[in-house]
Amino acid sequence: MNLTEYNQSDRCEHFSCPERSVSPAVYILLYVCSAALVLLTLCGNMLVIISVFHFKQLHTPSNILLLSLAASDFLIYALVVPPMLIWWIEWCWIFGRGFCIVFLFTGSFLSMISIYNVTLIAVDRYLALSNPFFYTNTISVRKIFILVYFNWCVCMVYTVAVYYFSESFTSSAMCPGTCFFLENRIWALIDLVILFIFPVSVIIILYTLVFVIAKKHATAIRELNNHTRTKTQKITSHSMKSERKAAKVLGILVSIFLASLLPYFIYTLLGDVIELEPETFNWLIFLCYLNCTLNPFIYALFYPWFRRCIKLIISLQILQTDSSLIHVLS
Repeated sequence: MNLTEYNQSDRCEHFSCPERSVSPAVYILLYVCSAALVLLTLCGNMLVIISVFHFKQLHTPSNILLLSLAASDFLIYALVVPPMLIWWIEWCWIFGRGFCIVFLFTGSFLSMISIYNVTLIAVDRYLALSNPFFYTNTISVRKIFILVYFNWCVCMVYTVAVYYFSESFTSSAMCPGTCFFLENRIWALIDLVILFIFPVSVIIILYTLVFVIAKKHATAIRELNNHTRTKTQKITSHSMKSERKAAKVLGILVSIFLASLLPYFIYTLLGDVIELEPETFNWLIFLCYLNCTLNPFIYALFYPWFRRCIKLIISLQILQTDSSLIHVLS
């Protein structure tokens, strides 16, 4: 046995599957709760997807970005989270090496798309509030569709590059019962910048500017309310209120997103200093995906149009002729 084989054997022995010591009742409960969480998330994001796709009144640039985010969240819970939860419940990877590669690639790809969807949402809100005339005259649904398509393609190319140049699946065998991805230091640093430092910096800077602009709008609206308003002023005031409300809702969405993402990337930065148990590290990963479940509830809580769409979808009114023309915006 050469040195490489010895190191691989030693590592695989370290990552061997532990014996499961939970009762059958707890075991079944874990699977039921996991299935309920996955189904809840899939249904919530599917409602968002159907709403934006079906109702023509919702075919706006901002909603197309929400559609892309809902699609990435839906795919994460359809393709990534179920095997991850099974892995945690069983305390062992039972799907084999081939599926592990697909699982890790899909998780990396969809996570990157989700991160940059939120980044594009921040850019969209900043442009809409900082220069509404430019935004209205320049940003169209078609252009946003092209931007979303470009975002998905770039994320795919980047993920392929990371795995192609990584030593994880080319120079070492996969340990039985485990599924992990080893990046070299250069790619780990690039990953940290591309997936965390750059998008989070953009999000924080733009939303800081958004709330500064929203505060100015609030002052302007109060001044309009203190004087006799013309029809044009009323329209301007209503538009400014709508934009501020949209910025507030998406600010909550982004805040939850950052809160779920920060613990994992803080550990990535301080991994050599902080030692975590495998179970704790798994919870950090799961926390990154939990915002996919919360997003539809944020829409339902703050977007009246989404609540109206849910009623129309559940009551099957969308199957009626010309139902796509129903007004869902107040």
